[in-house]
Amino acid sequence: MAKKAVLLLNMGGPNNLDEVRTFLHNMFNDKNIITTKSSLIRRFIAFMITTTRTKSSQEIYKKLGGKSPIISHTKKLLEKLQTSLGEEFVVDFAMRYTPPFSFEVLKKLKEKDIDELLLLPLYPQYSTTTTKSSFEDIDESLTKLDWDVKVKKVGRFYKNELYNKAIINSIKNSVENHDEYELVFSAHSLPQKIVDSGDSYEEEINEHVNILKEMLKKDEVDFKSIELAYQSKLGPVKWLEPCLDSVIKTKKDKKVLIYPISFIVDNSETNFELSIEYKELADEVGLKDYKVVKALNDDDMFVKALEDIIKELL
Repeated sequence: MAKKAVLLLNMGGPNNLDEVRTFLHNMFNDKNIITTKSSLIRRFIAFMITTTRTKSSQEIYKKLGGKSPIISHTKKLLEKLQTSLGEEFVVDFAMRYTPPFSFEVLKKLKEKDIDELLLLPLYPQYSTTTTKSSFEDIDESLTKLDWDVKVKKVGRFYKNELYNKAIINSIKNSVENHDEYELVFSAHSLPQKIVDSGDSYEEEINEHVNILKEMLKKDEVDFKSIELAYQSKLGPVKWLEPCLDSVIKTKKDKKVLIYPISFIVDNSETNFELSIEYKELADEVGLKDYKVVKALNDDDMFVKALEDIIKELL
């Protein structure tokens, strides 16, 4: 009996400390990340970043137990989605920069009786640096495997109602007295030049924040304020603003709740950057309270949202 395969896609994260170098090397050799036209210059930049950042990045992952949490969370999400979809589907996942890589995963799927491949990147908003990069990676692997399978792609899903309800529930359940807190949606930043070149990410992030604001208002969940900030800036070029650290520095004597709006699965940027580094900054500034909402991970309502997205695509 022919089956459909659902392939969850994400950037990945080191499965051990030795893979930190692999992760950095592959990420910064991605032409969608380092956008210079010269592959030689890109390789040089990737080499320099990998060389200078490997040890410091390993220290980060040591604090997270020696690996990224992204794989274990994704496996749990996969198991729930497989149960939800049933035997008609084969659910698997592939990572962009660390194992399991797309070629090996697709090779395994090709050996099964798959007649349709559904690509579902775990990026709610579209970006050339994430969604496009993952799609290109899959296309290259399919070509290498000479597998002419029917492919359908989910480019974005930030407007999905069930997905957003899951976010709202998660936010609502994170603190008791909402009116005492200022809610900050934190999104992974992008270099301004990538947005200026036509990337729709910033526009979609803004639209997503507005959708969630309206849903909170409809549910009569009143925060003192709601705003957007960007995290994970790297290097001297201009990035999307405002930066989360500058926002936190304005919150002395206030209570702040952070929601990672561009992340589906917890990773180093949520578990370390948001929950440890920015918590230290919040303590230095003198915030009364600083809380980070966990990413949805394998939340049951989110699993149902993915099921709806998949069936709508079909």
